[in-house]
Amino acid sequence: MKNLIKLLLGFSFIAVVLASCKKDENKDYYLGGTNPVLSGSSTTIALSYANAANNAITLSWTNPGYMFTTGISSQNVNYILEIDTTGSNFTNPNKQSVSISKDLSYSILQSTLNDYLLNQLQLAVSVPHNIEMRVKSTMVNGTAVLISNVLKFTVTPYAIPPKVNPPASGHLYLVGSATAGGWNNPVPVPTQEFTKISTMVYEITVPLIGGNEYLFLPVNGDWSHKYACKNNPAGTTVNTGGDFGYDFNDNFPGPTASGNYKIQVDFQRGKFTVTKL
Repeated sequence: MKNLIKLLLGFSFIAVVLASCKKDENKDYYLGGTNPVLSGSSTTIALSYANAANNAITLSWTNPGYMFTTGISSQNVNYILEIDTTGSNFTNPNKQSVSISKDLSYSILQSTLNDYLLNQLQLAVSVPHNIEMRVKSTMVNGTAVLISNVLKFTVTPYAIPPKVNPPASGHLYLVGSATAGGWNNPVPVPTQEFTKISTMVYEITVPLIGGNEYLFLPVNGDWSHKYACKNNPAGTTVNTGGDFGYDFNDNFPGPTASGNYKIQVDFQRGKFTVTKL
């Protein structure tokens, strides 16, 4: 009986070892892939307001062919198109990134590319700029990144209507509980009047009281029109900047801490920024 038990235990041990070996043999290991090769439908890009609805360029790239021990990956491959200024090496915080799922090509309208250049890269209109494009491929959770070659272009953005119309008065004023003048209107000038940097950009440096609110007024002493947030939840990060509009509903939430701040209002992009000094 003891010999029979020993024999059975021996067979059981061998079975476990063989099962373990089989399991190891079935493990799927990543072997690598090939960097995508990026190409464009044209070597030049022309942009104009008259042709805004036309295609600017179609980009195509090869499949990276992610390879595993069991063969080519069956996972969905994601791609990110990156557009940046030449010399920034795609480290510019304002670079444009476009997420593309599965497809091996992407077409960009002239109006879309122009918007990328003006509102994301913040390039000047009617001036030639050197830009670069590349594609990054990734698998699930952004793993196994492979980067394509870089395409270079010279583009000239065209002027478009601003996202928010600037004040017809040519003046802009700050009012609210976050300011020294409170909600009293008219506001004290020049301490709460913005400086006009350009037709589209206004700036003010002012002490703000933490945890309060404010608005922008195009006419001092007049409540009939204002620049404000659109249904912005209190306490969100818009207290450091974001989108705004004409006669929108909500007050701008001020910064959480009191101090001196620079507020920049960009009507072309429809955005404002608040920077602590």
